[in-house]
Amino acid sequence: MQNGYVESFTRAHAQQRGPALIPAGGKLGVTSLATLAVGLLVSVFQVATQIQEITLSHVPKIIVAMVLLIATGPWMIARLTSFARSLYLLIPTLGG
Repeated sequence: MQNGYVESFTRAHAQQRGPALIPAGGKLGVTSLATLAVGLLVSVFQVATQIQEITLSHVPKIIVAMVLLIATGPWMIARLTSFARSLYLLIPTLGG
């Protein structure tokens, strides 16, 4: 009996997880790629000008990441909230 409960919960969780977390992961991937690109550009600039300032590479990456997270944050939170709500609504159906 315990095995059926675990299987049904795992199956239901797998069905609910995909639609909510994959797009949010995609947005986080875009944020990561954008900070990677900015870091690369700053590194090339540092090499070209021979500036050896460590914070020069971190500050633009932090700014880009913050701007992208502010821009896409409400959408990601809405998707995550929808996912959590669907999981909570799924709990009564698992009580076999």
